[in-house]
Amino acid sequence: MKAFFLSRLLREKLLLLGFVLMGAVVWASSASGRASALVGEYRRTTADLNVQQMWLDRREAIEEEAIIAIRHLDPARSFDGVRLSAELNGIAASAGLGTNTISSPLPTERTEEFVINSIQFRINRAGWDQLKHFYLELAKRAPYITIESFIINAERNNPAQLNAQLRVTAVEITSAAR
Repeated sequence: MKAFFLSRLLREKLLLLGFVLMGAVVWASSASGRASALVGEYRRTTADLNVQQMWLDRREAIEEEAIIAIRHLDPARSFDGVRLSAELNGIAASAGLGTNTISSPLPTERTEEFVINSIQFRINRAGWDQLKHFYLELAKRAPYITIESFIINAERNNPAQLNAQLRVTAVEITSAAR
């Protein structure tokens, strides 16, 4: 390879040297980009691990607070799936939403202490005041009923009317929690 290079004319040597230098610059640029991405990922991972360690360090305090909070919950006020659906329909009726609602149950999640029941609840063609009344009445049932997501869109044909889609979750306290 050395003999090939030395046997070339000066301009060919300079051209070959230029190609090699351009290749080295491209490689160095690519390597620095990968190194920068690696350093950024390292920093993000370190920050995530620090946050996780902070929560793990507070584990005992969090468990004690949870036990105290569970003691203050009244199992009679908790909602199973059927009671949750009935409660939502009752609140909707009191808000004047009538038959403009659709509900569909979502899969139930079970833990030792709780059963978490969720419903996808849709309200169609509602006025702002009706929707606000529904929300405020539902908020009064916290912490036994909570809203996980709430999406509001204007009705296409009549922007004064609103469509809302909610994911509502209720906690049912099992006997193991007491």
